[in-house]
Amino acid sequence: MTPEPDGARRAPQTSRDEEMQLRSAAGSRVKTSSDGSLDVLASVGGVRGLVESSLPAVVFLVAFLITEELVPSLIGSVAVGLAFALARLVQKGSLVQSLAGLAGILICALVAYRSGDARDFYAWGFLINAGYLLAFIVSILVRWPFLGLLFGIVRGEGLDWRKDPVRRRRYALATWILVAVPGARLLVQAPLYLADDVAGLGTARLVMGIPLYALALWVGWMITRPAAAPAVGPLETERNR
Repeated sequence: MTPEPDGARRAPQTSRDEEMQLRSAAGSRVKTSSDGSLDVLASVGGVRGLVESSLPAVVFLVAFLITEELVPSLIGSVAVGLAFALARLVQKGSLVQSLAGLAGILICALVAYRSGDARDFYAWGFLINAGYLLAFIVSILVRWPFLGLLFGIVRGEGLDWRKDPVRRRRYALATWILVAVPGARLLVQAPLYLADDVAGLGTARLVMGIPLYALALWVGWMITRPAAAPAVGPLETERNR
């Protein structure tokens, strides 16, 4: 028997390793319960994730409304973000996750500090939301809807859903629902920014943050659930024997 080349023997294992890496990456963004349903709270980082993502912005907004001083408000926000990052590092959490949130806060603070305008603390968020909006729409137009890629990996479908026109359309619809999140944020918050309404802008940013994303994620998950296999009764089972 002719021995197989080393590359041929490694290919299946490499493919499985890549699949596991993809599922791990997707699983870090979408969590499911033991019954296969979407765990919305865990998918957005749990209670801790909610606090870490919102508290620095809350500290900035409250401090600015009370003091009307930009620099102390920025320092307070950055200090809270730094404390969260250090706590994750001490607890041996993910380095990327620890630093990503802090980096976002530092960028927001730097933009506001350089302009001297408190509303610019939220300016970076407009660029982020515009980027998400564009990416989600492009994924739909090229027939690779984002939620199809994400949920397909989590559900173990891989890319098989693309062979089913019905499931492809459902994943496209789910991604359109996700598009509505950054779209609504820009639609509501841009006028508040232009009106220099820091209180309204900060409040809208908090209300339309993770809770709105979590709702869109849940709706998208529900409308893309695979159809349940029809139940087979005892009589039909006997006939098939």
